[in-house]
Amino acid sequence: MHRILVTGAGGQVGQEIQALQDRYPSWEWVFTDKDELDLSVPGQIRTFFQNLSFDYCIHCAAYTAVDRAESEPELAARINAGAVRELAQACKEQGTFLIHISSDYVYDNSLNRPLQETDPTTPKGVYAKTKLEGDRAALDVHGPSTLILRASWIYSSFGHNFVKTMLRLAAEREEIRVVCDQIGTPTYAADLAQTILGLIATGQAKAHPGVYNYAGEGVCSWYDFAQTVIGLANLPCRVVPIPSEAYPTPAPRPFYSVLDKTRFKAGFGSSLPYWKDSLEDCLRKMEIL
Repeated sequence: MHRILVTGAGGQVGQEIQALQDRYPSWEWVFTDKDELDLSVPGQIRTFFQNLSFDYCIHCAAYTAVDRAESEPELAARINAGAVRELAQACKEQGTFLIHISSDYVYDNSLNRPLQETDPTTPKGVYAKTKLEGDRAALDVHGPSTLILRASWIYSSFGHNFVKTMLRLAAEREEIRVVCDQIGTPTYAADLAQTILGLIATGQAKAHPGVYNYAGEGVCSWYDFAQTVIGLANLPCRVVPIPSEAYPTPAPRPFYSVLDKTRFKAGFGSSLPYWKDSLEDCLRKMEIL
């Protein structure tokens, strides 16, 4: 039996893990969100761990408001970096294995090829920088017992995300404009959740700690992604490609964040689903297909 703490239980990956918990009836679960464990408050993590112990901590919680982080840098740093260091320290003291969800934003290094875990990390913007600080903190404090999964373009049938936004806008408008020069790969949160639980169940997580890229297979732009969502949903809305400069945002976005998953597939002997297949699965779950 495993006793597992899941932070950020109300987020996309956290909710997908909750949806899968019945597959592991012998495991004991503790799901927390801000109400139970406010990562913005120093000391709360240590207090939380005082009377509780876990075999695994799946850290899904993060400050993910990429643009708002530019005006709330201290809060973003507190949650994405400071709290990760505290959590890693608590896990180390308790002998808890830490699984930490990170981001493709940590790279943003202008390499126009799939990004490898050993590539330079030169993040732009507060969100990106604080996520990298969190990665480094976890590895510095609890590296031998930490698994970091850097994912890109996460979406789900739960929560707020790009897929749901496109469906809503397409139902309201005859035309939407989407940037076409930012390239990456969508990651279905249900795939990520299932992968994490599988790595725990097989013991592979503890056997192969370290940093791994994780995303769906294939490559697309945000425009391609939107076009596919709207096409599968059979909505009449036109999708118009635009350059990034036509849609300025407070925080910079990586222009190329396709992740190389070779290390993950080799280390865990696992294949990854094609992003369009996963999108269809998500839309079926949402009863769109």
